[in-house]
Amino acid sequence: MAKEENIYINRELSWLEFNQRVLDEAENLKNPISERINFLSISGSNLDEFFMVRVAGLKGQVDSGVLIETIDGLLPEEILYEVILRSKKIKKAQNECWKKILIGLKDIGIIVDNTKNLVKSNKLWLENYFIKEVFPLLTPVAVDPAHPFPFVPNLGLCMVLKLKKKNNKDSIKVVIPFPKGLKKFIKIRNTDSFIRTEDLIIFCINKIFPNFYFISSGTFRLIRDSDIEFSDEAEDLVTTFENQLRKRRYGREVLLEMTKSIPEDLKNMIINSLDINRDNIIYAEHILDISSANQIASSVSKELRWKDFKPRFPERIKDANDNCFAAIRYKDMIIHHPYESFDVVVKFLRQAAKDKKVLVIKQAIYRTAKENNEIIEALVEAAEEGKSVTALLEIKARFDEEVNIKVARYLKRYGVQVVYGSIELKTHAKISLVVRRERKGLNTYVHFGTGNYHINTAKVYTDLSLFTCNREIAEDAQQFFNMATGYATPSSWRHLSVAPDNLRNDILTLIDNEISNKVKGKKSEIWFKCNSLIDEEVINKLYKASQMGVKIELIVRGVCCLRPQIKGLSENISVRSIVGRFLEHSRIYCFSNGHSMPSSMAKIFISSADIMPRNFDRRYEVMVPILNQTVHKQILNQIMVANLKDNTQAWEMKSSGEYSRIKQGKTSISAHNYFMSNPSLSGRGKSIKIKKPKDLVFKNK
Repeated sequence: MAKEENIYINRELSWLEFNQRVLDEAENLKNPISERINFLSISGSNLDEFFMVRVAGLKGQVDSGVLIETIDGLLPEEILYEVILRSKKIKKAQNECWKKILIGLKDIGIIVDNTKNLVKSNKLWLENYFIKEVFPLLTPVAVDPAHPFPFVPNLGLCMVLKLKKKNNKDSIKVVIPFPKGLKKFIKIRNTDSFIRTEDLIIFCINKIFPNFYFISSGTFRLIRDSDIEFSDEAEDLVTTFENQLRKRRYGREVLLEMTKSIPEDLKNMIINSLDINRDNIIYAEHILDISSANQIASSVSKELRWKDFKPRFPERIKDANDNCFAAIRYKDMIIHHPYESFDVVVKFLRQAAKDKKVLVIKQAIYRTAKENNEIIEALVEAAEEGKSVTALLEIKARFDEEVNIKVARYLKRYGVQVVYGSIELKTHAKISLVVRRERKGLNTYVHFGTGNYHINTAKVYTDLSLFTCNREIAEDAQQFFNMATGYATPSSWRHLSVAPDNLRNDILTLIDNEISNKVKGKKSEIWFKCNSLIDEEVINKLYKASQMGVKIELIVRGVCCLRPQIKGLSENISVRSIVGRFLEHSRIYCFSNGHSMPSSMAKIFISSADIMPRNFDRRYEVMVPILNQTVHKQILNQIMVANLKDNTQAWEMKSSGEYSRIKQGKTSISAHNYFMSNPSLSGRGKSIKIKKPKDLVFKNK
């Protein structure tokens, strides 16, 4: 257990708290049942990735005898113990949630069951389906001296069977691995019923083993270490990663999941064959692969989902006769995704590709869509038009390495200059740059984002896109690309804060300025919105600011290592987290600058970076100031205020690290609903009307 006197919260335990909030949305009866299933599925895939990377790393530290305490005062062995204990509780809660969802589905006529209650025609249909769609994908492997236990890849789901020969008393044990393309749930024709693939296999067992009787079965699933390690001396980064990706399937065992009902003899065979420590085993009562539940969610009627939402296209572009460059020249423009369409970013690059006046395009890419990628196609089109196109592409983006390698090769094939950046540093900045020859000379247009250039995630992640042609900011953007592609770090930056150069120091200086303002008797407030707050230096500086009386409002979706509301340390700090229909992803950093918030004089920044050591020290990141007053007001008076006033999807963090839902007042406020129903920020949006910051901060507490 964490030491009570410690002023920090453990990172891993904080992440598990976040995943619990996701799971709570699966329990939330206010959500449509299909969306509850999706939340359950997300909590499952989140936990899988957590084990593949974070828990795997902890196990490696323990095995290596690492005795270095984290900032919360815990050793790796202590953290691992707490993490496993908490994870088992979450796994149990996931299965309990699944059981409740099954009852809820049954109440509306959707059955997820075995084959016992099926009519004859549907049984015949299932048998036919099995022969055509399932049987060709299965490779049963007997486990005996002549047949070794089959290899189980990462996230591999397998059935294990015990069968008895019909002509004698001999029995066999068989493992059936589930290949990647095999559905986990099958919808029965002309019904609203589903069955699990495991149940279908048992139902059709005579099709696989005609000379055997079925005795017993169980299901197991294996999670392996999937983190990629590489040498700083690697001569060919792409080849290195391709080799490491092949090894990912074979990483060491981290977690074994088994159905609770599995017979003892089958259980022991699995454990002994995989040679896994029994402490690394979790038993589930109903379902192992929770993430697969979304297959049901995607197959039910639209009435059981959230109402369709169509993002708005920015009015500013329409007002400029559909010309992105004209709209940006008129005034800086902010786009609020997913409420406003990501199509405007695609359009910006598409127009640049076709525009004869455009000479140069530079594009940073961290994660991008696998298929139908209009961003990539725009870069290809531009290169084919003879423009100078550079893609700063990060192939080290975890779990997207393979996609990004394919993208890199595709871009190179059509003449795009692909640069992988630095071996030591990931390129996480979201920036696109277009140089255009105009009447008065060269003009540079820049897009800064808080999210990836990913057309799919842009539909569900809340992010910001800033378009500007401010000359000084554009010069900084050029310098950024020169630094990332050619190590040409400038001696100074005009407006941008850039990691690993000066981003952490700039944030610390901005906090210091708020402390100084407080000492001088001026108004002093800090508002942050980010995904994670982990960096010890920034946390300590926020503690100092709180001690000096600076009011601090933190909206941290996920991991937060800062403890709020500790007397004498952080009583002036509040931490909230919003979990709902959309994934909060934008990073916004606001400093009151001697005025009452929200104020037109406040200093506002958007960034690709969270408050984490990796973002400050091991990545290329960008933080850009908001200089245009219209954009400034849109971000501060609308986005930040709406998030701070949310009492529908918001959670408040206690000093213990636990969270509780913020109680709704007389008026229900949801930031997500507000932005879905109000006019676009980019042209004619209205701010939430407030009179005093005090009402904003404390009204609903």
